[in-house]
Parts: sequence; structure tokens; C-alpha cells
Amino acid sequence: MSESKTHRLKASSRRAGRKHLGTVMIFLFLLVLGVFMVLPIWLMFVNSVKPVNEMFVFPPKWYTLNPTLDNFKDTYRVLGQMWVPFSRYVFNSVLVTLSVTVLQCIFASMAAFVLAKVNFPGNKIINAIIVLALLYNSNVIYLMQYMVMARLRMINTMSALIFPAVSSAMGLYLMRQSMASVPDAMIEAAKVDGANLFTICWRIVIPNQKPALMTMAIFAFQGAWNITGGSVIYDESLKTLPTVIMQAASAGISRQGVTMAAAVILFVPPVLFFILAQSQVMETMAHSGLKE
Repeated sequence: MSESKTHRLKASSRRAGRKHLGTVMIFLFLLVLGVFMVLPIWLMFVNSVKPVNEMFVFPPKWYTLNPTLDNFKDTYRVLGQMWVPFSRYVFNSVLVTLSVTVLQCIFASMAAFVLAKVNFPGNKIINAIIVLALLYNSNVIYLMQYMVMARLRMINTMSALIFPAVSSAMGLYLMRQSMASVPDAMIEAAKVDGANLFTICWRIVIPNQKPALMTMAIFAFQGAWNITGGSVIYDESLKTLPTVIMQAASAGISRQGVTMAAAVILFVPPVLFFILAQSQVMETMAHSGLKE
């Protein structure tokens, strides 16, 4: 009996050892992966505070001996010498970003509810088209999109920046998949109580979709903040902050410091929004759940 217990204890110890070894290996793999993901961000911040004489040292340094904020001052000075005030570019970017994020969340949520919970002819075909649209890059439809905007006289207006970005196949697919998990019994009970589809959508279904909604908002905000306008905006007063920063950085290697400082400026708002939205996602997922 004693030998049997000893054998079981040894076998249990070996299993525990293999389990701990696997946990350590996974941790080391994730640690290395995290370091590779953080290094470009660290290099961006370091280069943004490097003086000019350290900017072109080869091999490049992962640190700076004399950190300075001159690059940020030069960025503000260069952007302040444009045709319109710097605050106008910031306002345009904020307006476009908030408009795209809010409108995308509203329309994607309503469309996803209909596709997930309403039976109508062509439902499966539309869902298949949405999945197929995930495979295409926005550049594929850019020419057709430009022709439509030209016919609608949207070129060189804020609408050319906002409305094309409102439609998102990824956001619609994400919300549809999330709403598909809502119990049909809940919707049928609401219908028995006299609620129409609009009330069911906004009062019952969407309040229980906060994790998916905030996830879609994160993607929408990040994409909208980086909108440049391309060839649809010509008026200087309608350009966004990424556009003018690209123009300022196109002067060549003499403005590499300005480019790095501008990259940090563009990097901060999406990260802050992600941190705020991610906390809401985790809190909602921890305190919510729907069961049939």
C-alpha cells in the first residue's frame, strides 16, 4: 500500500512538474512576443526626444544621451505656419473621428440586429456578402467610391471623409455575431408585451451588447483618426491632422525629428481611447451574461 501511494505521489509530481514547465514556456514565449511588440513603440518615443546630432547615428541607439522637446516645438511651429491655424486641423480630425465612430456604431448595430434576429427573404445572401466583403481591401472599391461621391457632389467636403468610413463590414459582422447569441425567447417575450422592433433593438438587445459595441468603437476610432482624405479633399481648411503631418514630414530627412514627434502625437489619442474603452469592455464582460 505504501509503495502504491509513493508511486502515485511520484506520478503526480511529474505531472505537476510538466505543467509548471509548460506554464513557464508559455510565459517566456508571450514575454518575447510582448517585447517585440513594444520595441517599435519605444523606438518611436526615443526618436521623438532625440536631438538632431543623435538622429542619424549609425548603428541607431535605443536610447538618447541628451533628451529634448525641440522636436515637439518644431512640429507645432511647422504646423502653425500652414495656411490655416493648427487648431483647425485638430478640430477637423476630432469632428471626423467622433462622427465616424458614433455613426458606425449606430448603423452597424441596427443593421446587425435585423440580420441576426429578423427573418426576411435574402437574409442568408446578405450575410454571405458581408463575410465576403471582409476579404476586400478598401482600395479595391476606391475608384467606384470616388465616382459615387463625385455624382453626389461630396468631393472636397467633410462628407467625403465621414460617410465612406461609416460603412464597415468588420463592425457589422462583429455586431451580428454578438447579437446572434441573444436568446430568441427574450425577443419573443418583448413582442408579447407590445414592443416593436425598434424598441427591442435599442431597449433590450443593444444594452446587452456593450463588449461588442465598445470593441467596434475601438476599431472605428482608430481607423477614423488616421483618415487622411487622399484625393477627395483639396481645401486646406478641410484637411485633417494626419494629412498635414504627412505634408510636413515629406520635406525629407531634415524633418525626421518632426516626423517622430508627429507620430507620437497621432499615437496618443487612439491609445487613450483604447484604454478607456477596454476597461468598459472588461467590466461589462465580467458582470453581464445572457442565458436561454
